[in-house]
Formats: sequence, structure tokens, C-alpha cells
Amino acid sequence: MQNCNLEFIGEVMRNASVALLSIKNVIEKVDHAELRAELRSEYEKYDAFIEELKSYMTEKGYEIKDVSKMKKMMMWSAIKMNVAVDDSRTHVAQIMVKGTVMGITELTKILNDKGCVSDEKAIEYASRLLELEEQFEENLKTFL
Repeated sequence: MQNCNLEFIGEVMRNASVALLSIKNVIEKVDHAELRAELRSEYEKYDAFIEELKSYMTEKGYEIKDVSKMKKMMMWSAIKMNVAVDDSRTHVAQIMVKGTVMGITELTKILNDKGCVSDEKAIEYASRLLELEEQFEENLKTFL
């Protein structure tokens, strides 16, 4: 049971961490002031969520795993190359919407198939992150 809870909350943490890294990798290339402000706001909300989730995981004795260095490198190079080709507001927003939708899809999948997860607080965290990402998707669509 503990392992099931750990896997579930680990996926929630990974989802938020990947989103945070994606924003970090792209924000410096964004010239559009309003889009940069949106990304900065999202970054702050993901960061606060991650800090709260880390505290909870520590309190519960769950192991906190960082995103692998290989995954970080792949994300960094993919985003940098993609933005180097086209750094327009619309293109950057499109990249960020796609990433956000991937996060929404993963969270929806784990929430719909939580199986043996008994940690209600972990489920609440996943639901909160899903709501946050759905709002971010709507916000980002205004820049398309």
C-alpha cells in the first residue's frame, strides 16, 4: 500500500517539477511582456505547490525523487531548439499549451486509475495540480 501511495505522489511531484523546469527553460527567451508575466506567475504557483508537496512527502516519509538529469537535458535541448527556431509569442504559447496538456493528461490518467492509492491527501494534491494546470492551459490559450 505504501509503495502504491509513493508511486502516485511521485508522479504528481514529477508532473509539477517537469512543468517548473519547462517554464525555467523558456522564460528567458520570451520577449512578450504579458506572456512572460503569465509564465512567471505559473512558475511561482508551481514552485509554491512543489514546496508544499515536498513538506507533505517528508512528513509522510515518502522519498522525494528529482527529475533525472537525462530528462532535464532532453527537455532543455528540445525547448531551446524549438524556441531558437521561432521565439514568437504565439509559438512559445503553443509549446507551453502542449506541455500543459500533456501534464493534464497524465494527471487525469493517474486520478482515473488510482487503484490501491489510499492516501487521500495525495489524491487531493493531484486534483489541485490538475485544476491549476487546467487554469494555466486556459490562460496560455489567450496568447495563441
